[in-house]
Amino acid sequence: MPDGITIAGRTFRSRLLVGTGKYRSNQEMAECHKASGAEVVTVAVRRVNLTDRTQESLLDYIPRDEYFLLPNTAACFTADEAIRAARLGREVGLSHWVKLEVIGDPETLFPDNEGLLEATRVLVKEGFVVLPYTTDDLINARRLVDAGAAAVMPLAAPIGSGLGIQNMTNLRILREKITSVPLIVDAGVGTASDAAIAMELGYDGILMNTAIAEAGDAPRMAEAMKHGVIAGRLSFLAGRMPRRLYASASSPMTGVSR
Repeated sequence: MPDGITIAGRTFRSRLLVGTGKYRSNQEMAECHKASGAEVVTVAVRRVNLTDRTQESLLDYIPRDEYFLLPNTAACFTADEAIRAARLGREVGLSHWVKLEVIGDPETLFPDNEGLLEATRVLVKEGFVVLPYTTDDLINARRLVDAGAAAVMPLAAPIGSGLGIQNMTNLRILREKITSVPLIVDAGVGTASDAAIAMELGYDGILMNTAIAEAGDAPRMAEAMKHGVIAGRLSFLAGRMPRRLYASASSPMTGVSR
């Protein structure tokens, strides 16, 4: 990466965050994590074996000295469920950071913004570093920032859909108006070009899972996503050329002999 992303005072070299679900095996997951260059790996608290340490766990494939573990509250449908999951993750030593999800609809997996805001307020007061997964709604994003969220993670499209950015306008507005905390696109990315576009909008990072895990060659897609994020970030930092209605010669006629 040309530069890192800083969240709650902690800087990560990679702006790509990855998940742990839907892989064909834990071995493939580990290979993809390495190929992605990511440093932050998110894992659902409810998917982790927290009691019987004699049984294999996906945590066995995520070296804690190489990756920063980000517990998430996936499959929580109320603020109370999400709060309990976050507390459990901290109690068993996963982290006091949490990717906060409060799902409002089981089919679309869209967030329950009211419950999300409630859970954010509670967890921030309890000392958690909260990264809420939310809609691309500016007003709700502002409320989450006011509640103490360390970053805001708007969706680009429904979770696991691979549709890419569906509402470019809202994401651009969010980027323009939310400047005090990092903005991380979470959900909907399908391929490397989607990642590049999101980064070209000026987003600080991207979290993805299904786009890598369900690819035909998952490790190769993980590497593609790494390069897509890097390319998009470099493009944003460079600043694109102005759009023009008419042609502009690549080789100007100035100084050309006639």
